[in-house]
Amino acid sequence: MTQQPVDLAGLASLSSLDDPLRRRLYEFVTEHDEPVSRDQVAAAAGIGRTLAAYHLDKLAEAGLLAATYRRPEGKGGPGAGRPAKLYMRAERELAVTVPPRDYELLARLLIESAERDPSGTVRSAVGAAAYEAGRQSVAESDGNVLAALAGCGFQPREAEADIELRNCPFHRLAQDHRDLVCGLNLRLIQGVIAGSAHPDGNAELDPRAGRCCVVIHKSGRATCGAAGEEGPP
Repeated sequence: MTQQPVDLAGLASLSSLDDPLRRRLYEFVTEHDEPVSRDQVAAAAGIGRTLAAYHLDKLAEAGLLAATYRRPEGKGGPGAGRPAKLYMRAERELAVTVPPRDYELLARLLIESAERDPSGTVRSAVGAAAYEAGRQSVAESDGNVLAALAGCGFQPREAEADIELRNCPFHRLAQDHRDLVCGLNLRLIQGVIAGSAHPDGNAELDPRAGRCCVVIHKSGRATCGAAGEEGPP
């Protein structure tokens, strides 16, 4: 197998986040489900609209944000003016290692091995490992579920009755191995809840576009797999 070269383009894109202000703007945009305007970003950062536009366009040029154009609701036709430029998180994924490493290849090999095991033993072992990894993650976050989920890359957002996970850390793998990866994902999150200071949430599979396949309902105790089944397998 030939050695892969360093992704210099990806490295250059990530270097755009070296600037603290630009990184703040990026984080503000990616925290929103809907595209945001230059005015919104400028107001949130406490800077001028022109400066905000400059940094947002640089992030879009680097492929970290995507730009679209839209007129405000209720405005259209002649005299409506130019559509506003809006920004949102780009679908493109960036991961750069120096020297080159391919951890995704290893993950795919392990996933395919589990899928080829007719006994289900490997799948069960992977689920148990994910559950324990979740417990360890929340222990390292002092029992704080939101901190543990954020540390795992889920980008949690707390609503009145649920905790939505706005990002799937395993998105690319889940596209090709949805059943196994989403099941592993569920076990990981169940482990986080079970090991937390207040294990009173219930993680369920609820796939929707644009976010993680798991949602956490705050009421009720954490369950694993079928109703009434608790703890690791």
